Amino acid sequence: MKVAVIRKAHFNAAHRLHNPAWDAAKNQAVFGLCNNPNWHGHNYELEVKVIGEIDPDTGMVVDLGWLADLIRREVEDRFDHKNLNLDTEAFRHLIPTAENIAVVIWQILRAHLPEQYDLHVRLYETPRNFVEYPA
Repeated sequence: MKVAVIRKAHFNAAHRLHNPAWDAAKNQAVFGLCNNPNWHGHNYELEVKVIGEIDPDTGMVVDLGWLADLIRREVEDRFDHKNLNLDTEAFRHLIPTAENIAVVIWQILRAHLPEQYDLHVRLYETPRNFVEYPA
C-alpha cells in the first residue's frame, strides 16, 4: 500500500530570464518583464511529495522531520534570499525558469532519497502559476 507524504516549504529569490545567445530584442520579446536587467523576485512555494510503502515498524513512509530538515538544508538554505542567476551554481548557465528550478530541486532531493521512494515536486512561482516535476 503506497502513501504520499507531502511537505510544504518556501523561499524568496530573485532571478532574470535571459538567454545570453540572443540579442536584447529577442530576450525582451520572449521573456518580457521577466527579462528586467535589474532582476525581479518571487515568493516561491514548494510542495515535495514522497510516495512509498508504509514502514510497518514506524507507521510512516518517511519521517516528516527528516524530510523538513532535508528541504531546509538542500533547498531553502541554498536558494532563499539569493539571486539565482548570480549566487547559485545551479543557475549560472541555466535559465532559472520555474520549470528549471523545479527540475533542479527534484535532482537535489532525489540524490538524498532512498531509491524505493517516488518523488514529485510542485513549485508555485505565483499563486496562479506553478509547475510540477515529473509531469
